[in-house]
Amino acid sequence: MSPIAFLDNGRTDTQLQRSYRACRTLNARHGKTFFLATRLLAPDQRPAIHALYGFARRADDILDDIDPSRPVTERAARLTALATQFTTEDADADAVLPAVLHTAHSYRIAASLFDSFLESMRMDLTVTDYPDRRALDHYVYGSAEVIGLQVLPVLGTVCPVDEAAPYAAALGKAFQLTNFLRDVDEDLVRDRVYLPADELAAHGVDRDLLLWCQAHRRTDARVRRALIAQHAHTRGIYDYARAGIALLDPRSRPCVTTALTLYSEILDRIESLDFDIFAHRARVGIPRRVTVGTRGLAAAVRSRSRVGGAMKPTGTQPLRPLR
Repeated sequence: MSPIAFLDNGRTDTQLQRSYRACRTLNARHGKTFFLATRLLAPDQRPAIHALYGFARRADDILDDIDPSRPVTERAARLTALATQFTTEDADADAVLPAVLHTAHSYRIAASLFDSFLESMRMDLTVTDYPDRRALDHYVYGSAEVIGLQVLPVLGTVCPVDEAAPYAAALGKAFQLTNFLRDVDEDLVRDRVYLPADELAAHGVDRDLLLWCQAHRRTDARVRRALIAQHAHTRGIYDYARAGIALLDPRSRPCVTTALTLYSEILDRIESLDFDIFAHRARVGIPRRVTVGTRGLAAAVRSRSRVGGAMKPTGTQPLRPLR
């Protein structure tokens, strides 16, 4: 049943609104920096962004929230079930699916983007290391770049969407690579390393040395050099992605600028810690988040007061957007 038909039966309005609320709750609970940025979007844009986040969060929960002592096959079965429910548009199967399906149809988001996302989630069930940049990039495309591509139609553009797409994908990639640098210690606990093994090896680093750093709560000089190189690579992706903000609908620019600023400042914190990521977690403090968010809110208010020239998304829009 398509979401368009789903809108026509007697129970759709209530169920759809309940689903959008569930997605918003997931975003507020788990994606604090991201949720702060979404508050800078226009009210009619927020539900779709919450829905897309909700779908990604549901997959993450399947991967990470089940007792790791249980067999991988159990998580694989649950992930397959979620993929099947999405593909068959079984809107009754999961609380987030009505909103996700409605958003996907409303903004004509390609099904292949969801397929690629789910493929990368499946990789997380069995893949614990990435031998080179090409292998890691394949994973990151599905885990992060497609998220940027999914949200792009919701944000709107002042040019053909295809022209803005590479920048949107790059920003998703930059966010993910930032997480990988910040979370090396946490990922090792889950038996994962999300840094290219050959690039680490160029600095004399392997998994055993990372585990030594974790056990001793300090960063070996070789690991520091490897992290500096990964840090510089990620900085370059932010620099590229930043150029795409001008291609967005003006009312979406403050949100994306705020998200880029706050996430890229995690790199600043990692650097200020001298890459001592095994003893400290790099965070952007609440005062700084408030400052950047307030600045973004002022810009968002100004942008909404002007008449924009953005290309409008096609299809139906979410019912009575939730704030």
